[in-house]
Amino acid sequence: MLEHGRYPIKAWVDGVEFEAGAAAQVRKVANLPFIHRHAAVMPDVHIGIGATVGSVIATIGAIIPSAVGVDIGCGMVAVRTSLTAEDLPSNLSTIRKNIERDVPVGKGVHGRVPIDVGNMWEQLEVEFARIFERYPKLRKGNESQALGTLGSGNHFIELCLDAHNRMWIMLHSGSRGVGNRTGQMFIELARKDMERQGITLEDRDLAYFAEGSTHFEDYVEAVFLMQRYAAASRELMLRLVVKAIARHLPRFTLENKSINCHHNYVAIETHFGETCFVTRKGAVRAGTGDLGIIPGSMGARSYIVRGMGNPESFESCSHGAGRRMSRSEARRQTTLADLRKQTHGVECRKDKGVIDEAPSAYKDIDAVMRAQEDLVEPVAVLKQILCVKG
Repeated sequence: MLEHGRYPIKAWVDGVEFEAGAAAQVRKVANLPFIHRHAAVMPDVHIGIGATVGSVIATIGAIIPSAVGVDIGCGMVAVRTSLTAEDLPSNLSTIRKNIERDVPVGKGVHGRVPIDVGNMWEQLEVEFARIFERYPKLRKGNESQALGTLGSGNHFIELCLDAHNRMWIMLHSGSRGVGNRTGQMFIELARKDMERQGITLEDRDLAYFAEGSTHFEDYVEAVFLMQRYAAASRELMLRLVVKAIARHLPRFTLENKSINCHHNYVAIETHFGETCFVTRKGAVRAGTGDLGIIPGSMGARSYIVRGMGNPESFESCSHGAGRRMSRSEARRQTTLADLRKQTHGVECRKDKGVIDEAPSAYKDIDAVMRAQEDLVEPVAVLKQILCVKG
């Protein structure tokens, strides 16, 4: 535990890198007057905008938009299938092409909205209309077409095998353009609120909305909507991936209920006897019995975990391995030969467009898991065999 200023910092970082810049960011968060008890740091911690990725920030009476970030509701979904390694073809390129054809990646959206997407959008459209009426700049007009699409960056779709050679489908995505616009807009509104009130912060990116302030309720409503949008998008992509696989391997079933968990989000929870806002930026809820997903990188294994309900972490765990290199640094230090070697045995892109996602850009996932042995227990260990990147 690190002590600093107004509130303590509790960090699960034994055996993993905790860069000085990230530690400085956490200390600034821990100095804010509305922090509840302490700031918690997960082992995948690295520098972010305002707050570090790998932060769990419980607050009373205020909320920090940059501590959620601009990919609101970003998270994971995973499900085990009835397929085994023996059912799969030796060359997975056709299945990868099927997935890439059915699930738009990068900036792509659905040209014609699939029926599954249309049905889900109808449930969200009324809520979006309310937000767009108040904040018309958020509307771009393609929100329904972007539902059920992957996006870019570190978002991915993977097929993985567990220790029993059973195949899992796992994917990582967020709230796409509308979530990004929402995050950017409210971060800027929070900064302006601080200026109007004459409040000086150690980092202007830690601008916040106090409960009862002009934009507080609107932000809470908007962020919860983007979280529902992101979760729905993952479920819809899962359906599309299943259909893409079924065209090549028609006879299989999904063998458990999908695990769908956010890792950039806000929740209203009770901790240490008080109701508070818990912002997890690059962290997953790990209450007692909660199932979560902690992915490695394109060439490393991933974990399905069960939460242990540790109160000191606000019942949270890491959301992945966490970057050890920035994207620009990874592009400078990694060659295509490095990328191909590190992703050997994985059917995936191996070009300059994904070189910043090379496994060497990330921390050692096994070291990250050892650092949080009191937060989660592994349920399944997965090794990817196919990866589609945005």
